[in-house]
Amino acid sequence: MWTLEARPEPSAFWRIASPLLALLLTVLLGVLLFLALGKDPVKGLQVFFWEPIRSGYALGELVVKATPLLLIALGLALCFRSNVWNIGAEGQYVMGAVFAAGVALLAEKTSGGWFFIPVLLAGMVGGMCWAGITAWLRDRFHANEILVSLMLVYVAIMVLGYLVYGPWKDPLGYNFPQTKTFEAATQVPRLFKGSRVNIGVLIALAGVAAIWVFLFRTRGGWAQQIGGLAPAAARYAGFSSRRAVWLALLVSGACAGLAGALEVAGPIGQLTPYVPVGYGFAAIIVAFVGRLHPVGMVFSAILMSMFYIGGELAQSRLGLPKSLTGVFQGLLLFCLLACDVLMNYRLHWKKAQAGEGV
Repeated sequence: MWTLEARPEPSAFWRIASPLLALLLTVLLGVLLFLALGKDPVKGLQVFFWEPIRSGYALGELVVKATPLLLIALGLALCFRSNVWNIGAEGQYVMGAVFAAGVALLAEKTSGGWFFIPVLLAGMVGGMCWAGITAWLRDRFHANEILVSLMLVYVAIMVLGYLVYGPWKDPLGYNFPQTKTFEAATQVPRLFKGSRVNIGVLIALAGVAAIWVFLFRTRGGWAQQIGGLAPAAARYAGFSSRRAVWLALLVSGACAGLAGALEVAGPIGQLTPYVPVGYGFAAIIVAFVGRLHPVGMVFSAILMSMFYIGGELAQSRLGLPKSLTGVFQGLLLFCLLACDVLMNYRLHWKKAQAGEGV
């Protein structure tokens, strides 16, 4: 019979191969899911894995959705490596969008083309403020950051709802819960004509480089990770655990808030109650599938954005619910968790002895 045998040390091979095997298992389970729903699995897989890359415009849309996922995941990776479990990036993303919208609404038709810069900075401030609440409660009262950050997600959504249904509601918007469309000066510059890809992707890639350098090439990044792996050793070495918590959460909040600002000042162009689409939660999967490594998260963000686009296409072309996106995200996470067992354990065939199992 097959048994699990502990490895003397984690397998470097399975650290890389585990996400690939998890993706393969997700595809196989997806085939079974489409069959169970009475749909052609070939067409089902096509809308998830081929349609998002079949043309230049489709690739642009893929990048548009991957950008906020990557930005949020970068901040979460810093948190998780620091043993700070920020589960509320969705709320920080929403508050980033709210703060950015507040500044964008101040723009006038005569405002200069530089106005998008304070809009993005306001989004970062909004995310940092919201994450700062979690940092303060953990630092001051030792509150559990998982529960605090998660509960603040719903508070942020209620703040958003209050604003778009109340004081920020467009009086000329035919009673729809949304702000007026932002002025052109607030719009994030696009990289290509006829595409929605904007400079957000360049900011995200710069963030990849910055986080990589900080984590793996600076003393501060090393101290941050040591604090997460061995808090007692970090304190003995003179590293501040309080500083690690504040730094991780504020950077994570800034990344999530920037993602929210890029959304409302980019593809959306106004603040609506539909800003929260689950990017903050999906980015958790992006971070772990990417092995909490900045480069790995680039590829996992692209994969997750394919799931978002595939879910939308499956709804319009195959008549399937949009919640199929979440199903695929969940399948990928569970498959990854299962495959990660192979990093620390190897499958070993043990010959059953007489009388065993009776």
